[in-house]
Amino acid sequence: MDTILVKDRYFKPFITADEIARRVEELGARISADLQGRNPLFLAILNGSFVFAADLVRQVTVPFSISFMRVSSYEGMASTGTLREVLGLTEDIEGCTVVIIEDIIDSGLTMRSLVDSLKALRPADLRICTLLTKPGNLQTQLDIDYCAFEIPNDFIVGYGLDYDGFGRGLPEIYVVE
Repeated sequence: MDTILVKDRYFKPFITADEIARRVEELGARISADLQGRNPLFLAILNGSFVFAADLVRQVTVPFSISFMRVSSYEGMASTGTLREVLGLTEDIEGCTVVIIEDIIDSGLTMRSLVDSLKALRPADLRICTLLTKPGNLQTQLDIDYCAFEIPNDFIVGYGLDYDGFGRGLPEIYVVE
């Protein structure tokens, strides 16, 4: 992995594809053990989590269903702090075990808003699974059940994460220089 140019910024290697694959496999095994007999609904948050969600659910050994929501709070390299629901939930989740799959939890404000909205729909259990979290940047209390990596408050791209729509297809994760 070498330094790369994405749009107008340079990024250097941060997390390798092998490290990601290893952690995703571990999370899949843990989720499978924790949710044995519960037939969870995975709720992947688009666009960023699509790569992570696809790899994760292939590691899950319990029966499940999957759905997608698209929410947005980012412009460029910063969160706006305002959640916009672009593609809403169509399933009835009352009484279900729901696992939200997210690419990154930064300030936590988007996830807090999403969790509050979903709790109003009365799921039996609501869990959060994220590829990345920035504990030093959290601005709200969240119970994150499954996290692959805790990272510093740096801007990253790759493995589904983008910079203004660019860099999602990179198999590794890069950090801005």
